[in-house]
Order: sequence, then structure tokens, then C-alpha cells
Amino acid sequence: MEILIKAGQLILSLSILVIIHEFGHFFFARLFKTRVEKFYLFFDAWFSLFKFKKGDTEYGIGWIPLGGYVKISGMIDESMDKEQMKQPAQPWEFRSKKPWQRLLIMTGGVVVNFVAAIIIFWMLLYSNGEAYISSPEMKYGVQFDSKLHEIGFKDGDIILRIDSLEVDDLNNDFSKKLLLENPETVTVKRADSLVVVNIPDNYGQELIGAGVKKLVEMQMPFVIDSIIPNYPAAQSNLAKGDSIVSVNDSSAGYYHLFVARAQKLKNQNVKITVKRDTSLVDVDCFINEQGLIGVGNKPIAAFFKINIITYGFWEAMPAGVDKGFTTLFDYAKQLKKVFTKEGVTQIGGFGMMGSLFPATWDWTAFWSLTALISVILAFMNILPIPALDGGHVMFLLYEIITKRKPSEKFMEYAQVAGMVFLLALLLYANGNDIFKLFYK
Repeated sequence: MEILIKAGQLILSLSILVIIHEFGHFFFARLFKTRVEKFYLFFDAWFSLFKFKKGDTEYGIGWIPLGGYVKISGMIDESMDKEQMKQPAQPWEFRSKKPWQRLLIMTGGVVVNFVAAIIIFWMLLYSNGEAYISSPEMKYGVQFDSKLHEIGFKDGDIILRIDSLEVDDLNNDFSKKLLLENPETVTVKRADSLVVVNIPDNYGQELIGAGVKKLVEMQMPFVIDSIIPNYPAAQSNLAKGDSIVSVNDSSAGYYHLFVARAQKLKNQNVKITVKRDTSLVDVDCFINEQGLIGVGNKPIAAFFKINIITYGFWEAMPAGVDKGFTTLFDYAKQLKKVFTKEGVTQIGGFGMMGSLFPATWDWTAFWSLTALISVILAFMNILPIPALDGGHVMFLLYEIITKRKPSEKFMEYAQVAGMVFLLALLLYANGNDIFKLFYK
């Protein structure tokens, strides 16, 4: 069921973004009186699932869920309609339009994707604001990925500074800078001492190459706040207010540790040690096939001060713009590191994208990830690769600068080469997902 929910969110997100992207091309094409022959969600090789015609344009849904397209008259695109290109150019065709008009038609999809991401960020900030816990206030410290243990971090450290920057937001100030930049030191509070951890050169690249998913995770005690009926805990001696200490004598005093232990002990009876008042009590309990016992932890606000930034409607707009550009620049930095010998093994396809979505339907998470993917699609599409929007833009800029059009034969060959490259990249990325599923 979790896989279906994640897949459903991914398909809906991509469908929305594909329609938005293609509408960007469609809008500028119609603005400059260029005929659009087809507007499709998904590809319709040989047949379509649904279609209708209005004016000069056929609208439809294809059966191959790998994107979508608009077919613009007089343009060499993925349709590879060579017969049309052999005919004399008509006033309504793409090739008859001025270079600056063709440039706007080709960048329309990218522009609309990026603007859509900014609008989504704007609305999310207006409706939800931003909530975070300041790193120095994480009094129980954080848990580190094992790779960070190797260079001197210890679970329970409180992160204070990365180089000279005071760390406030753990994700933006610490994780992003460690992965995407080249910091030299991190200062942490360990017990009553300040400890400086030296960061090796290009360590972010090493972490990406190792496939580290989450660098740090906040440690939070597990104090039972509720017991759910018809779950194993309801038939045990666990009680509200119990602080979990261990499972089968293995430390599990923090929420994330208990969850990790429980996932390894599905369908088993275990001994859970809890602190009740001032005493330690052993309780026998069953862990079900989902790795659950049916208890709820106290809310985060019971342990930490939560910083909340709220925005008015218009105040949220510049914050949304800033978030859009920050996301774009961060992705550009990350992509630069991915296309290296260490990072290339981490390229993923639809499986990796689907794994980003939560296992339960959460509209806030859905729209946040949709905005992120929209930025990614805008950036990837503007890369100067034939068959992508950026490839067409590259050739148009060449024409504007040199006053010479590339030959149609050259454009055909470039289009084919670009499509072969993109297909190979698609196969590699999704093959990587399958390899990791079975061998990691």
C-alpha cells in the first residue's frame, strides 16, 4: 500500500508539472499566432487513451507515462515530422517566426515551471509559515550517519558552528553546507566541552558517493503519550507516561532508536524496559508485522522550543521567490557534484523520485515536493542538450548571434542524438534504482 501511495503522489505531481510545462510552450506559441497541432499528457505512440480536437489543436492523453509534449507546426521536435519540413514554410509555422519569438516559445515551459514553483512556495509559506528547532536548543543532541562517526562526530553532539557560521537551521545551515560546499571545521558541544571536528577535503563529494541519505537526525526521548486500542501495547503493561529505555536490553531511549529496533523485530515478542516514576520496569510486548506496538510519543513541543516564522499574504511572496532561487542554486551545486565518478552511481530515476514522497498522503509534503521537482524540471530542461528545450535555445542563440540558421538536416541529426542520449540516461537512472533495490 505504501508503494501505491508514493507512486500515486509521484504520478499526480509529474502530471501537474508536465501540463504546466507544456502550457508554457502552448501559451507563447498561441501568443505569436503559431499553430499547435497537439497538446498531450504522456506520449501517444501508435494510439492515445483519450483525445478531442478544438480548433487546430488535438488534446489528449497518451499511454506512455514518461512526460508529455506539444507539437508545434514547422518545428523539428520529438515527433520527427520530416514531411512537414519539406514543404514551403507557412506564416503560422514556428520556423517562420522571428528568432526572439521562437526563443520565448522554447523557454516558455521552463519559465512557467519555475514560476509555478515560486507560487507553490509562496502559498505554503503563507498557509503554514516555517517551523524549525534551533540547533543549539537540541538539548539531546543529534544522531549522525555512520560516515560522520568516522571523522569524529559522536551521537549526542550539539552542533554549534560550521566554520564561522552559527548553525541555526540544522538542514540549511549544516547538512547543505557539508554536502555542497567545502567547510573545514564543525564545532560541537559534547557534554560540557566544545569540540572541533576537522572536515576532510571534498568530504561532501565522498558523502554523495557513499549514498548517504540523511546526515543527522534530531534525538528526542520516547515518552508514551497515548496507547492505541487494538494494537499490542493495549494488551501489555505499558502505561501513559512511561519513558522507553531499551528493547531486549539494547538502548532505545530515543524515538528514532526505538523505531529502528522495532523494524528489526517484527512479529516478535520483546522485552521493553521503561522508566516509570523513578523505577525501571520490564514489560513484555509484541511487535506487529508493520514494526509497530501502537503507542504515540509526546509531541515535539513537549521537549523543545519550536521557532515559528509566520507570513502575511504579501510578505510570503518575496520569501517564496527567495526559496525558489535558493532551491535552484542548491540543485545546481548538487548536480555538479553528482556528475563525478563518485556521484554518478547515485543518479536515480522514478524510484528515487517516488521515495521522496511520504508513505501517507500529506498535502503539505506533496506540494513541497512538487515545487522542488518543478525547479528540477526547469533546470534540467534548460540544459543545452538537443531534444531538450535548452538544446533548441542553444541553436536559436547561435542563429541570433551569427545571423545564420543551422540546416534542417543538422537539426534532425542533433535531435536524434539528443533523444538517444536522454533515453540512455533514463535507462541508466532507472536501472540504478533497480540495482539498489535488489543489491543494497
